[in-house]
Amino acid sequence: MYKKLRHIFIGALALGSANAGIAQALPDVEAKFNNYRQTVAQEKLYVHTNKDFYLAGEILWFKVYNVDASGNRPVNLSKVAYIEVLSADHTPVIQAKIQLSNGTGSGSVYIPSGISNGNYQLRAYTNWMKNSGAEYFFHKNLSIVNAQRSPELALTDDKAGADVQFFPEGGHLVRGLTSKVGFKVTGVDGNGVANFYGAILNQKNDTVLRFQPYKSGIGSFTFTPLPGATYKAVVKASNKSIVKELPAIDAQGYVMQVTDNGQSWNIAVKSNMANAENIYLFAHTRQVVKQGASAILNNGEATFSIDKSKLGNGLTHFTLFNSKRQPLCERLVYQMPAKQLNVNARADNGIYTTRKKVELALNTLSGSKATAANLSVSVFRADSLIDKNTLDINSYLWLTSELKGYIESAASYFDGSAQAAQALDNLLLTQGWRRFEWDKVLNAKPSITFIPEYTGHIITGKLTDNAGNAAKNIHTFLSVPGKRVQLFTSVSDSAGRLLFNTKDFYGNNEIVVQNNIEIDSIYKAQIYSPFFDQYSSTPTPLFTLNNGMRGALEESNLNMQVLNIYNAPKLREFYSPNVDTLAFYGKPNRTYLLDGYVRFTTVEEVFREYTSWLVVAKRRGKFKVTMYNQTKLLDDNPLVLYNGIPVFDMNKVFALDPLKLRKLEVMPDRYLYGAARFDGVLSFTTYKDDLAGFEIDPRAAVLDYEGLQLQRKFYSPMYDTDAQRASRTPDFRSALYWSPDVYTDAAGNANLSFYTSDQPGKYAVIIQGLNADGEAGSKQFVFEVKK
Repeated sequence: MYKKLRHIFIGALALGSANAGIAQALPDVEAKFNNYRQTVAQEKLYVHTNKDFYLAGEILWFKVYNVDASGNRPVNLSKVAYIEVLSADHTPVIQAKIQLSNGTGSGSVYIPSGISNGNYQLRAYTNWMKNSGAEYFFHKNLSIVNAQRSPELALTDDKAGADVQFFPEGGHLVRGLTSKVGFKVTGVDGNGVANFYGAILNQKNDTVLRFQPYKSGIGSFTFTPLPGATYKAVVKASNKSIVKELPAIDAQGYVMQVTDNGQSWNIAVKSNMANAENIYLFAHTRQVVKQGASAILNNGEATFSIDKSKLGNGLTHFTLFNSKRQPLCERLVYQMPAKQLNVNARADNGIYTTRKKVELALNTLSGSKATAANLSVSVFRADSLIDKNTLDINSYLWLTSELKGYIESAASYFDGSAQAAQALDNLLLTQGWRRFEWDKVLNAKPSITFIPEYTGHIITGKLTDNAGNAAKNIHTFLSVPGKRVQLFTSVSDSAGRLLFNTKDFYGNNEIVVQNNIEIDSIYKAQIYSPFFDQYSSTPTPLFTLNNGMRGALEESNLNMQVLNIYNAPKLREFYSPNVDTLAFYGKPNRTYLLDGYVRFTTVEEVFREYTSWLVVAKRRGKFKVTMYNQTKLLDDNPLVLYNGIPVFDMNKVFALDPLKLRKLEVMPDRYLYGAARFDGVLSFTTYKDDLAGFEIDPRAAVLDYEGLQLQRKFYSPMYDTDAQRASRTPDFRSALYWSPDVYTDAAGNANLSFYTSDQPGKYAVIIQGLNADGEAGSKQFVFEVKK
C-alpha cells in the first residue's frame, strides 16, 4: 500500500518544478503522513436512533455502525461500543456497553423518569477511538421532555446571543491581498440565523462591503484588507445589532484561492513576501495521499491545477507547505461520491385504519445494480414534536464526521443542485476539519494509551500496596459469582496497571477482584470506569419549545403512561445471550452431582470419599490439597472455585457447608490460563447463584459492574384475529416498529410487516444502512393512520 501511494505521489511531482529540495521535502511529508495514518488508523461510528425526540419513561432504540474512517467500509476491529447520553454540562445520565459484531451492534436504553427537560448529546465511541480524543466521537443531539417537571415551555426568538464568526480562505487575511472570507451567524439554539444583514466597516465607519447569508446563516464575500486600515463587522438580526472584529490581519504572508473549473481544481497562491520561495501542495482524501505538486512563487504568485479524477470521493484537504515543511494555508474541497446506496421502500397502502397490518417492501441498489445491504428501520408517529432535521448515515459518514461542530440539515447538501454545491463550499470555508492536526503528523509520535477491544470488553484497573505504591508483576483474578464460571486473570505491569480481557460478559453483575492471599496479601485493586472522561468542545444547543407543542406533549405523555401501565412486562423482556457456558477449563475430567451420593458433614470427607485424584494433608493447622493426574503428584494446591470465585485459603474451603454444594467438577491436570498456572482445578457450585453465606476475603474488591448490554425485545403486538383486534386493552404505541437488523438479499430485496396502533396520525418510516463496500443510504416516507 505504501509503495503504491508513493508511486502516485512522486508521479504527481510533474505538475510542478523538479527542484531537488522540493522533491526531497515532499516524500518526507508523505512518509510522516503515512506513518501517522497507519499508527492511528481510525474507526468511525454512526448511530441510528429510532427517533430524535423522547419523553421521560420512553425507550430509546439504536443501532451502531462501525466503519474504517478512511474508506467508510464496515470494519470488524472493535467488539464493544460505548454509548452515553450527556446533559449540557457533560453529566452522563445514561451509559451502556454495546457488543459489536462484524461492524454493527444494537441496543436500547430507558429514559429515566426523573430526567430534566433539555437537549442532550448522545455520543458513541470505541476504546480505540479514545486515543484520538472526544472530538472524533459520534455525537447526536436529542431532545428529552419530562412532562411532569416542565409547566412552562417557551420559545425564544431573541438573537442577542447570536454568535458571528469569520473564516478567511486558507486561514489568513494578509494586507494588500484579496481573499474569500466565509462567515457564519448562529443563534442561541445552535442553528444558523436565516435572515440578517451585515456590513464591513473601516476605521472611518465607511461601508466597505455588505453581505447576507446564502444558507443556514452561512455565506462568503471577497475582501482586500488595505495597509494601515482597521475593520469591523456589523450584523443586524431581529432588530438587534452585533459588532464583531474581523480576524487578525497579517502584514505579510500567504493567501490561497480555490476555484472549481469543472474537471479540475485551480489553486492560486499569492504572497507579499519579498523573496521568491519554493512551495508545494499536498492533497489527501480521508487520510489517503492523492496528489503532490511543487512550484516557485514568481512575483508573489503561483498556480496549481489538480485533476479531479486524481482525487478521492468526499472531503479533500489541500495544504500548502514551504520548503521547511511548515504548513502555510489549508483549504477543504468536496467531490460527491460517485455512488451511494439507493434505498427504495414502499408500503402496501398509503392510508391504514387502526390495528391494521402494514407491509413494507425494501430494495437496495448500488447505482443501478442490486446490492445486499445491512439496514435499520424505524417507524414512529411524526407529530409536531419530531425534529425534521434528522441525521442520516450518508451525510454523516461522508461529511459531518469529517468536520468540526454541528452541521445543520447536513443531508440538504447532497441534493445535487448548483445551489447545494455553493452552500457546501461556503460550509467548508466555515466549519473546519477534525480528523488530524499537522503538528501531530509532522512533529509528534502518536500516543497510544487505549488498545482495541478485539475479542470483548476489557476491564482495567490498578493494583497498589498498602502505602499506595504501584504493585508490579502480581497475578490478579477477576471473577463473576454465579453458576456459570467466569474467571479472568491479569498480571500488573510496572505501573500497577491491570487489564482483564473478558468474554461473553453480559448484564449487571457483582465482580470480585483479588490476589492469591496465600502469596500476595498486602495489595488492593481499584477498577476504572471504561467510559471516557473528556468531552467535545461542541456545545449542546439551547433547549427551546414553543407553547403550541403543549397539547401534543400532554397527549404523548398520557399515551406513553398508558402504554407503560398495560404493557410493562412486555417492555422489559430481554433475549438470552448466546454464550458458551463451558467454564474456562473446558470439560472437566469428572463431575460429581452431590445429591447422588451419600451426604457427608464436612468437605474433607467429601474429598476423601468421592475423589481418587486428591491427597488431603494438614500441617500446622493448614490444610493442603494435592492432585494426582494418574502419572504424577502435582506440586501445589489446585485452584478452588466457589460459584466461580477463587478461594485460596484451604482452611476456608474445608469450612464450607457440603449440604449447600450441588456439584463438584474436577480437573486433575496442570492448567495454564493467561499468565496463571494452576495445579488442577476444583470447582464447587451451590444450589443458587448467590454465595450461600460464604464470606469473601475482606482484602478483595467487590463491586457492581455492568457488562455488555442484554438485548431488549421490541414490543410489537399482532392483530391477526378478530379477537385480537377486538381486545379492549388500549394500544397507544407511537413507535410502531424498530429493527436494527434488516438484510436485503443479493437481489437487493427484503420484506417486513407490523401493525398500526390505536393512535391515528401520520407515521414516518426511516430506513438507513450500508453495504459491504461502504456505500451508505437512507430513505424516508410517510403513511397515515385513520380511525
